[in-house]
Amino acid sequence: MTKKILILPGDGIGPEIVAEAVKVLEILRARGLDISIEQALVGGSAYDKYGKPLPDETLALARNADAVLLGAVGGPRWDNLEPGLRPEKALLGLRYELKLFSNLRPAILYPQLANASTLKPEVVAGLNIMIVRELTGGIYFGEPRGVRQLENGEKQGYNTLVYSESEIERIARSAFEIARLRQRRLCSVDKANVLEATRLWREVVTRVSQEYKDVELSHMYVDNAAMQLVRAPKQFDVMVTTNMFGDILSDAAAMLTGSIGMLPSASLDANNKGMYEPIHGSAPDIAGQGVANPLATILSVAMMMRYTLAEPEIADQIETAVDQVLTQGLRTADIYAGEGKKVTTAQMGDAVAKMLQ
Repeated sequence: MTKKILILPGDGIGPEIVAEAVKVLEILRARGLDISIEQALVGGSAYDKYGKPLPDETLALARNADAVLLGAVGGPRWDNLEPGLRPEKALLGLRYELKLFSNLRPAILYPQLANASTLKPEVVAGLNIMIVRELTGGIYFGEPRGVRQLENGEKQGYNTLVYSESEIERIARSAFEIARLRQRRLCSVDKANVLEATRLWREVVTRVSQEYKDVELSHMYVDNAAMQLVRAPKQFDVMVTTNMFGDILSDAAAMLTGSIGMLPSASLDANNKGMYEPIHGSAPDIAGQGVANPLATILSVAMMMRYTLAEPEIADQIETAVDQVLTQGLRTADIYAGEGKKVTTAQMGDAVAKMLQ
């Protein structure tokens, strides 16, 4: 049965990096993978044409697709729009409407790039962490929220951190299942000493752990977790945490690997339908220059093959192709450290495609 893949290039460098990932998809289709590919607008580019960042047509295509590949959204040209019309609102809308509650954010250091990390090689060598971030709840979605004026005339901004037991249970199970596929160690990150919502988080995760006796569960406060990621990151295997904490910690973990241009992500629903995207932003300052790193987007396709299309062998082949081009010494600007050959966005994509062929 043909699997439908929706391509959402987005803004900034999004179209450039997605174009290289589409090369990979086209090769896979030519090799016999039964997929169809459609494209649509999202983010700032969608606002420019339709007056909103997530058009009804795009959302309908996303609902009908088996998997979505997203580039990046946003940029300074849309910064002055009201909050509901900003490009980033499209991301929250897609995650919410598609019920993509489980965000997988790997932080893997390729040995060829050990010198690109700002940490000492002995601290990060062999790094392989999976951060599982709850994606559709917490303070980013909690109500009430807004800006109000107090009696003394001063403005006050407010947001609500809220989690239900069922929301915590489903992300905990997702994390435990992933831990079973790795080293069977799960660290749950919260702030249970001062936040009631995360006190409940710890209680529910502990309860769910009784169903996974084969996985070692630990707990850590988020401030300590941030420190430990820098001090001794290899102590972690799988981490599970709230929406906001996961947003922050996964970006911190990404920089341990030398460049956020190397790291993919997956956002899954209960049936493993997913939206796949690099973890970096739209980088409008380098858009159109041909210097962006497409490898995170290509590796997002590998995650798509593994988690949604159930094609683990193809996922392995894509990841091996990326490893091989790095071994050849090919480097985009973000991972170039004076050695190897500096290449453009398209040249890096072409090299991976050639390996797959």
